[in-house]
Amino acid sequence: MADQMYRRPVTFTPGDEPYLGRVSVFAFDKLIVACLEVSAEVAPQTHRIQRSVLQTAACQLIPQSISLALSIRELVRQGHLFGALVLMRSLAERTTILLYLQRNPQAIGIWERGWLHNERPSLANMLNFIGGTAFPGVGPEITRSLNSITHGDPKSGIWSLIPMDDGGLGHAVSKMLNNPDLCDKVCLEASTWLSVTMSMIHAVFPDLERTQDKPAQSSSTEENS
Repeated sequence: MADQMYRRPVTFTPGDEPYLGRVSVFAFDKLIVACLEVSAEVAPQTHRIQRSVLQTAACQLIPQSISLALSIRELVRQGHLFGALVLMRSLAERTTILLYLQRNPQAIGIWERGWLHNERPSLANMLNFIGGTAFPGVGPEITRSLNSITHGDPKSGIWSLIPMDDGGLGHAVSKMLNNPDLCDKVCLEASTWLSVTMSMIHAVFPDLERTQDKPAQSSSTEENS
């Protein structure tokens, strides 16, 4: 095993994080800000409406998804890329559940009954349903890597490799500070799932007004030209 944590500061800040300046990191940051802004505006209004079961599920799953995205971002900042990858399935699953329920209203009852293990569809099956005939069998293609990383099978080992001082390879126990390709993978995948989460805010709560959508109101005392 190898550990690089003592070669650089133990805790990074936004001004000195190891992957600062990466396009993927910048794009992820911009999406996080946009998603937080929309959530901050819509969330208070969800307490003042009569919610459907789908909307109630969204009130749980959307905040959890955003929280996981923020956790992934902080792990990237600290160079814990493998840990960020492990969280990816949790982010993907919550995002997919909500999209699946929105696309398949017949499944709402499963959520109401507690989303029990012996009733709920697998992540791959939900993705297959969402993909439909346009992307047949897409579920296993997406989940294969997510499951491998989460469950720790031999193939997951490739994601924790770092170069050793002797020219060989070892498995990191902490920060991974020199793997920009892996950083890009984490940020782009997380951005993909977070963008779906953001779209679901609009899809599940279409009737909640947002100030950025309101046209500017003209003054009643405006003089005619």
